[in-house]
Amino acid sequence: MPERRVDEGGVVARAAEIIGALDGKLDDITQSIQKILLAEIAELSEDAQLLELQAHTVAANVDTVFASIRHRIPIEDVEPPTESLEHARRMAQRGVPANAMVRAYRLGHQEVLNFVLDEIAASDLDPRWSLEVFKYFQTVSFGYIDWISQQVLNTYQQEYDRWVENRNSMRAQRARAILTAAGGDVDELTEEIRYPLRRVHLALALWYPGGGGGDELVRMERFANHLATSLGTHEPPLFLSVDHLTAWVWLPLTAQGAEDASVRIREFVATQQDSPCMALGNPLPGIEGFRRSHEQAVDARTVAVVSGSVERRIIAASDPGLPVATLLGDNVGSVGAWVAEILGPLASDTENDERLRETLRVFLRTGSSFKAAADEMHLHSNSIKYRVNRAISRRGTPIVDDRIEVEVALLLCHWFGQAVLN
Repeated sequence: MPERRVDEGGVVARAAEIIGALDGKLDDITQSIQKILLAEIAELSEDAQLLELQAHTVAANVDTVFASIRHRIPIEDVEPPTESLEHARRMAQRGVPANAMVRAYRLGHQEVLNFVLDEIAASDLDPRWSLEVFKYFQTVSFGYIDWISQQVLNTYQQEYDRWVENRNSMRAQRARAILTAAGGDVDELTEEIRYPLRRVHLALALWYPGGGGGDELVRMERFANHLATSLGTHEPPLFLSVDHLTAWVWLPLTAQGAEDASVRIREFVATQQDSPCMALGNPLPGIEGFRRSHEQAVDARTVAVVSGSVERRIIAASDPGLPVATLLGDNVGSVGAWVAEILGPLASDTENDERLRETLRVFLRTGSSFKAAADEMHLHSNSIKYRVNRAISRRGTPIVDDRIEVEVALLLCHWFGQAVLN
């Protein structure tokens, strides 16, 4: 049986008729798409002005596709709607993820196809034409969505890069000046950096250990904003990029909110699939607290980076013993030599010695109590006693007059790991 040839002119003409019937339903189509986007993409519902522009963007894109089909305008000759490009710029300025924008176009495309299909079904088109008309509309609209997605993504990225550079340059300069210079008028400085310096400040150091997709700063800033929201801060965090993999952040907290902030941050991080590595300072008040908490976070990060551990994703200045380790983070070579002198063979980089060191560290920290150490490590007290004796035997010297030195050496092994082991 010979293959039926498609009358392309007839298909295009009938597609134009369907579009003509849909012209009067543009408001209904726009509202339907808007409802879907708000229900499916949470990031799009956080700004009233952005919502209004989004509605205009949806209408403009639908109208552009309809005009392309009605007037047989090739996609390559279509101009991107002004509303679409401005919407992309606003999305970038507000830190809305680019993938949320692209997903909005895909969902909108799907809903437009639903309207087209319903209109074809309700028309008096010969069934032999219906499938061809729908296939034609699907092909043209997909080509448009593929093309416009690239246009808005390019606009988004250009605007984001420009906006971040302009926004952060003066702000970062003034914030860094606050870190290096004592004193200053708090209210004046607050206005300059657009951050409430009279609050209690919890400083963070965020970083990714290695390169990724090139959007690490975007992901870290988004993470910082979501973290601040989870903590219930009344003002947005201060975010400063250090390089493309590292950022400094300050969270403005109330005195009450600062009490259990570290615990709540750990709980939040546990729910995130792609959180950056993080070092926390202590929550401290005022402009001096702004400086000191940052120093603590940066020092804690140094310990984490020097250790080379990829398992410890979060580290805090309040962690037991960490302040001691931060004092020595810039002199790890000498620290390793000293640790070897104090611990002897117990400073070897083996799993067994690590287990013995950790048991001895907990035992000494809990007042040399086998029971307390057993409770903390969820082991039997006899197991603790055996490991402690083995650790002392591995060291080769009883712990008598140099207990403090042993505790410090074990502490440094705990935080620096392989960096100070033999």
